[in-house]
Amino acid sequence: MRSVDEDFHQQLQGRRLTTAEVLYYMPAHPSLLQSFLWQTLDEAPNFPRVHQFLDFWRREIDAVIHSVTVGGVGLIAPPKLTVAKFEGRLH
Repeated sequence: MRSVDEDFHQQLQGRRLTTAEVLYYMPAHPSLLQSFLWQTLDEAPNFPRVHQFLDFWRREIDAVIHSVTVGGVGLIAPPKLTVAKFEGRLH
């Protein structure tokens, strides 16, 4: 019997690709903002995995979070096809 890919199975359960951008600064350099991108499969609108990651960050990383931007997209969707017209010669 074939096994289902775990990521695909999670998508069927309602999880979607989620990107979190964390802007942060080091305590010694509060005027220098840095960016960290993190992606995971998560559940909107509560984003429990993103919250777990941010809790870990606050406990274990010596950097202060300035702001967090979260975006998500559904991966399971019908394909989209765009037809473009082109007239010309390729040499």
